Amino acid sequence: MIRCFIAIDLPGSLKKKIGEIQAKLKGSGADVKWVKPDNIHLTLKFLGEITPEKVEEVKASLDGISVKKMEISARNVGAFPSLKRPRVIWVGIEKGLEKLKDFSNIIEKEMQKIGFEKEKRSFKPHLTIGRVKSQRNIGNLVKEIGLIEEFETEPFIPEEFILMRSDLKPSGAEYTPIKKYRLI
Repeated sequence: MIRCFIAIDLPGSLKKKIGEIQAKLKGSGADVKWVKPDNIHLTLKFLGEITPEKVEEVKASLDGISVKKMEISARNVGAFPSLKRPRVIWVGIEKGLEKLKDFSNIIEKEMQKIGFEKEKRSFKPHLTIGRVKSQRNIGNLVKEIGLIEEFETEPFIPEEFILMRSDLKPSGAEYTPIKKYRLI
């Protein structure tokens, strides 16, 4: 079985900025598993554990997708489900939000055609930067998030989206591109 997802990679400059935000938040002493800056991406659809045969079906299905390039920018730091009960720490998407939602819907429909269930939650484009492991120093973390002055990045235009393999290791997830698809 192969753990897979479909995503847009980020420019190195954006990953570096997010790494700086993570460094500030680490000062809170909260029990958070931080995503390595190089691994931060924009997930369009998580597929889960699938067979090698299913990977081939996904690759063929994604070949048929034709989506125009879009300008995207990231802004602000928050948490799911809320800052009162943070479980996932994220950087939000500002520019390109509607186009990303449309893109996600196209992928969702293609994946449904080959047997994947439709996502129950509505698509909320974000960049996961950390996952809360326990409530230790959570108040400090929430305070640090509140102290971050408005965080906004320069817009970028991705050239491609990627079918990615995810291998979970004790040191963290390792991502390997299976196939890249050009945006037009």
